[in-house]
Amino acid sequence: MGIQKDRVRFNVGGRLFETTATTLANAGRNSLFGALFDDNWDLQSLNSDEFFIDRNPDCFAVLLDLLRTGELYIPANMPEKLLYREALFYGLQDHFRSAKWGQFDGNRLKLSHSATGQAPGDGTAIRAGPDGGCCIAHGSMVHVYDWMLDEHPPINLDYQRVNDVGWINAENIMISVCERLGRGDGGMGMFCKSTGELRHKFQVSHDNQVKSCTAGALSFSSDYKIFSSCKGRSNEYGIGVWDQMTGKQTDFFYEPAGWSLGDADKLQWLNGTNCLLVATLFPRKDNCYISLLDFREKKMVWSWSDIGAPLTVDEKRVRDAIAMEENNAICVVNEYEDLGFLDLRSSGGGSIRWSSRSKLMKGKMPEEPCYPKLALHEGQLFSSMNDSISVLCGPDWVLTSRLRRSVGGSICDFSIGGDRLFALHSEENVFDIWETPPAPIISSFS
Repeated sequence: MGIQKDRVRFNVGGRLFETTATTLANAGRNSLFGALFDDNWDLQSLNSDEFFIDRNPDCFAVLLDLLRTGELYIPANMPEKLLYREALFYGLQDHFRSAKWGQFDGNRLKLSHSATGQAPGDGTAIRAGPDGGCCIAHGSMVHVYDWMLDEHPPINLDYQRVNDVGWINAENIMISVCERLGRGDGGMGMFCKSTGELRHKFQVSHDNQVKSCTAGALSFSSDYKIFSSCKGRSNEYGIGVWDQMTGKQTDFFYEPAGWSLGDADKLQWLNGTNCLLVATLFPRKDNCYISLLDFREKKMVWSWSDIGAPLTVDEKRVRDAIAMEENNAICVVNEYEDLGFLDLRSSGGGSIRWSSRSKLMKGKMPEEPCYPKLALHEGQLFSSMNDSISVLCGPDWVLTSRLRRSVGGSICDFSIGGDRLFALHSEENVFDIWETPPAPIISSFS
């Protein structure tokens, strides 16, 4: 769009504003202001000298300045939630969020704030939502927060313990729960994030009969498939596959003899190879089992286990695993935050190549240490240990920064999404929100 000199006047709640078509075009096609332009981004003919909008004029002034400069300045006497409500009306919520925090970079993260959950005791899992919110599994409850950290009605699973939770999209959450003997329930359900309403229950079929089961780890693919580890009462041990759109089970990979799939701690869908990483780890099992499943060929295409390996402490205590497709490797971590790597090009899995970083840890071990967790995001590797999260970069995965706050205890889980990192602490149900500050606006003058 070329520079336009057309001026536009608004009467917002009785207060007059004047701006240009160029400024309004910055709002984008999907905003309220996008309707003022034709397909060529030329301002359409106006039937009056000004537009009247019956909204808050003070908030309009802040949002108009955001469109002019790309920067968000919120006056001290203006509630942020009020301003966001107005941004939603104008279709400027994405502009608002982008001005609040920048594109995710683990080495530039700053602690934005910490929040205390509503339920007492320890949470078990935290998952970042695609829109900057999060959800926290807590016993038989799931607490859901929007990006402003306002809590939606909690999802109550009627005293069924939650095993995993994940975001299907910005509006729906998938929850897996334990089976309760004598009740014939368990499995998975898709819930509306804002109301907590159950939208669909996903069931396991075996020999053309619906079976009750315990659903465990979850993962989702880009072609709308849902994966879950499953444990039934008879032969329903393995990994189930369901269609997100229809809710129907489409496949089931049964657990081979001498291996572990139904008890998996972690599932990860690999877009490049169209395979599923399945990891069953210590201490859920006495041994560790990591494998890649190809559902197209109905076979396990890669596997590693510590069965028969030398009985070293490190080999027996793999706590988490994550596939790194670009590196043809699987990264694992033990309870001392030592990283190890398995070569995906080795047909037999090979042995773990350990890279010790224990000497980097300082201070006393907490009274209730949590198992370390791994995450990979945009070429950066994240590893939690006790009360901190390490950020590692480069081909040799060098420690480049560490995220830590002074209170809250050990980190029992963390998650990255919506350009935020959420860390859940084991004490007092506290979770932290880390954000990347927005890049400075560089002005140029001709």
